Amino acid sequence: MIELGVNIDHIATLRQARLTYEPDPVWGAVEAHLGGADGITVHLREDRRHIQDADVRRLRDLTQIKLNLEMAATDEMVGIACGLKPEMAMLVPEGRHEVTTEGGLDILAQEARLADVIARLADAGIMTSVFIAAEIPQIEAAARIGARVCEIHTGPYAHAFHAMGRDAEARAVIGELDKVRQAGERVRELGMRFNAGHALNYYNVQPVARLAGVRELHIGHAIVSRAVFVGLREAVREMKQLMREGAERGE
Repeated sequence: MIELGVNIDHIATLRQARLTYEPDPVWGAVEAHLGGADGITVHLREDRRHIQDADVRRLRDLTQIKLNLEMAATDEMVGIACGLKPEMAMLVPEGRHEVTTEGGLDILAQEARLADVIARLADAGIMTSVFIAAEIPQIEAAARIGARVCEIHTGPYAHAFHAMGRDAEARAVIGELDKVRQAGERVRELGMRFNAGHALNYYNVQPVARLAGVRELHIGHAIVSRAVFVGLREAVREMKQLMREGAERGE
């Protein structure tokens, strides 16, 4: 059954806007769990712009569902992950001037380095994931370095969906979705888990949820945004329902 990982970074973004103690990301994780989330995702960035080290420690101690730690492939982050032992660590590209993660990880440009990072995480008993574009050479490189999960970047699909007036039948939208589908097929052929995420929302999620073999979707900004109006528990419940309906009508 398709699973939902809820990214709660932007609960911490709101807190950091005032450098105070609320809203608490741990409280957010509990609400997401009660709404039906299967996992919690946080990105501990090098610049600590939202999630802080203490948040990750508390989430590790208090979260009762899977914890996915997004991280750059640095020695500092590998050390933190090996100490905390989240259920999954997802390697992502990171830039100080980006608003959010832009593009997928370029595995081809740094295979040896990333293979070492993944080996260190695996030795600590942590499932390893890579966030990559829907490009076959990057997927094949992910298999070579030992990644167990590929999260396929759905941003190009989501942006096309929005640009085409939310027309799921527009040629550009179908083309981008087909790239994700083909990527997912190759991921599974190579024995890895097919996850997907980035810029998914309540309007565009179902076509992705319908893709054959997609195991987990990671969604954050759209859920936290909707939570402003309906509450986090309800926002998660609504997203999970849409995903399940989509998966039931899958390919």
